[in-house]
Amino acid sequence: MTSDETTVPAVGVRPLDEVFDAIATANRRPQPWTGFDHGVLEAYRWAVGAQVAAPVTATALGAAGPCRAQLLAECQAAAVRVRDALEAGADGAGALGAYQALAWLCGHHDDRP
Repeated sequence: MTSDETTVPAVGVRPLDEVFDAIATANRRPQPWTGFDHGVLEAYRWAVGAQVAAPVTATALGAAGPCRAQLLAECQAAAVRVRDALEAGADGAGALGAYQALAWLCGHHDDRP
């Protein structure tokens, strides 16, 4: 790395300022929030270290937030939770919100939930 290059803090593949903008946008959604909205916010907050427990597995992390591998693992866990909820005919809206947010953070898609 040369002295001209700077490292932009990131969460997954997203710049940190973009993630904080996503949190601010999600917080401005009209209430009452749906399970999907809660899942999105919990995923974002966990990803930046503002929430200790992961949104799906409830795995506790320190204040530094998850690394990319932990983001990917939580995203996979959310996908499984969504599938299980669909198969059981249960409400999987929170898991779907978490999955959409985590998939965006991991770079699986560019559409921010």
